[in-house]
Amino acid sequence: MKLLSNSTPLLAVILLISNVASADAAGDTITQDELVRRTQDLCDAVAPGNQEPWKKYFADDCIFADEKGRTMDKAALVADITPMPDGYSGTIKVVNAKSRIYADTAVLSYDLNETETIFGQNLTARYHTTDTWLRRNSAWQIIASQAHRYYEDPAIGKSDPKKFADFTGSYELGPGQTRTVFADGDKLFIERKGKKEELFPETSELFFRKGVEGRILFRHDDRDKVEALIDRRNNEDVVWRKMK
Repeated sequence: MKLLSNSTPLLAVILLISNVASADAAGDTITQDELVRRTQDLCDAVAPGNQEPWKKYFADDCIFADEKGRTMDKAALVADITPMPDGYSGTIKVVNAKSRIYADTAVLSYDLNETETIFGQNLTARYHTTDTWLRRNSAWQIIASQAHRYYEDPAIGKSDPKKFADFTGSYELGPGQTRTVFADGDKLFIERKGKKEELFPETSELFFRKGVEGRILFRHDDRDKVEALIDRRNNEDVVWRKMK
């Protein structure tokens, strides 16, 4: 009888440990690996247009800001998950994940490597996303998510050195604010305050600087003479007028 009475507390401890483990499995705690797994489930559901993981893992009161500048609630987000058109296919992989997990809140920050095939033509893109997960009623869901696309330089096109003479010269933004365009062989450069950058051709009259968003182009007057350099940033133009 004494052995039986001593075994009763031990059984209670075992049951208590079992209940705690069950609660953890139900969602009371979460790890980075589990967050990544759920995030990959969301990514895998994009191409086939499977809305179920998005309904499951996003809170009803979530805010989702995507790389296109759109801010959506859950209804709009879920409605945006549709199958890719015929002739299109793709994958999205979660990489470089980092997390911060505290009590009822978890933040997962990660890169997304996207590959897309459009009628046999392959495209790639890279994004960075940060999700905030919130535990409510023993369930972990995303309450806020924000994504942006990494900038990638355009493909280098073919320049026409015969046109360089039209582009070269000094350009003025305002008093004391000038930049100079000059050629060196078959390459074109721009210099401002001692900083020289190569202008890479996207076309024979459209240029870019490596690692810098925007384009450099040249505006012609009615006589087809270059009168200004256009520094185009996010579809807005900063005009540098050519000095005489």
